[in-house]
Amino acid sequence: MQVFRVVGGARLSGQVPVVGAKNSVLKLMAAALLAPGRSTVSNLPAIFDVTVMNRLLERLGCAVTEHRDAAGTDVVSIDVPEQLELEAPYELVRQIRGSICVLGPLLARCGKARVALPGGDAIGSRPLDMHFMGLEKMGATVRVEHGYVVAEAAELRGNTIWLDFPSVGATENILTTATLAKGTTVIDNAAREPEIVDLCTMLVAMGAEIGGIGSSTLEINGVDALRPADHSAVADRIVAGTWAIAAAMTRGDVTVQGGNAAHLEIALDKLVHAGASVDIVDGGFRVSAQDRLRSFDVVTLPYPGLATDLQPQAIALLSVAEGTAMITENLFEARFMFCDEIARMGANVRTDGHHAVVRGKPELSGAPVRATDIRAGVGLVLAGLVADGVTEVSEIHHIDRGYVRLDEQLQALGADVTRVESATFGA
Repeated sequence: MQVFRVVGGARLSGQVPVVGAKNSVLKLMAAALLAPGRSTVSNLPAIFDVTVMNRLLERLGCAVTEHRDAAGTDVVSIDVPEQLELEAPYELVRQIRGSICVLGPLLARCGKARVALPGGDAIGSRPLDMHFMGLEKMGATVRVEHGYVVAEAAELRGNTIWLDFPSVGATENILTTATLAKGTTVIDNAAREPEIVDLCTMLVAMGAEIGGIGSSTLEINGVDALRPADHSAVADRIVAGTWAIAAAMTRGDVTVQGGNAAHLEIALDKLVHAGASVDIVDGGFRVSAQDRLRSFDVVTLPYPGLATDLQPQAIALLSVAEGTAMITENLFEARFMFCDEIARMGANVRTDGHHAVVRGKPELSGAPVRATDIRAGVGLVLAGLVADGVTEVSEIHHIDRGYVRLDEQLQALGADVTRVESATFGA
């Protein structure tokens, strides 16, 4: 088993690139299933989840190849056949939650889909009820049998669909299904994340008719067929936000190349009020800090609120900030599993239900800790950067699902972070 060995005390400085968003790229790749022919997705992150999605698309009958274009950007080409396989198997779907996004495109193209119930991070309950409700409103029958979601429809028809919660996954599956349904579908209380806008942009390039992009009401006029398209994925705002927090908490000076500050308004505003400086630069933004930051409260909400995927990183920062902070987690009840691990490093964190209180300390203490999900893992690495001594973060396969060579990027910014075999750690 590999671990990250993090030596505390580094002040991050330099430039770091941000590529396409994991939470967008997987959905863009699935959307390619809607049209026979070759679609490409560029600005691809070289992460494990993309590898799994490649394999899944191949199992569905596609020919998938990756290459690097003249600009040095990773690109995936997806050749979609006229006849698709209908089953997304458990051995692939269980590895990444995002694989459920093939349900809508398969149902829209083929009239039937059989997709294993997904796996992914252990951050709490993420039911598929709204996915099923939306598809059923369009005329599909949906059932769960033997661990698989089975959806069938002789004809898909547009309808008005109200989501009880602006679920990203439900919005995506309903949206992709509606592009080939008869008539007009209206999704009320739709998710507004930049990744949803990105998916809509690609679908429009494929010939879809979508109104209200970027708002909470999407109106989709179904078309008879879509065509392949080439699309560059939106930058990963969670990775960009992670680098912003890392720069501020280490009192560093980091330029996030490719990051879109407009997608991180609340998070960056919190850093400014805490004492950091944020400047917009050509092609990204720059975050720097000279002194110990001041605490701030955190409330996670759907976009444009502060993303739950930045909550562990924020707690890591607040654990060494001046003062006391209240964190309210409104999306995933198990997200606070992270607090048990960072407490091993001396962080003063107390949780109660979906609230946590963090009392900042001048410094943490290096310790062996365990990554329980992607964001918890990177939060522990950030905590190790401001801890006395050495921190060993295990189960880093989680981190590799969302961050491209995190250890190498931190080394380029001046940190002492190495990937080692756990059996040789300390030898």
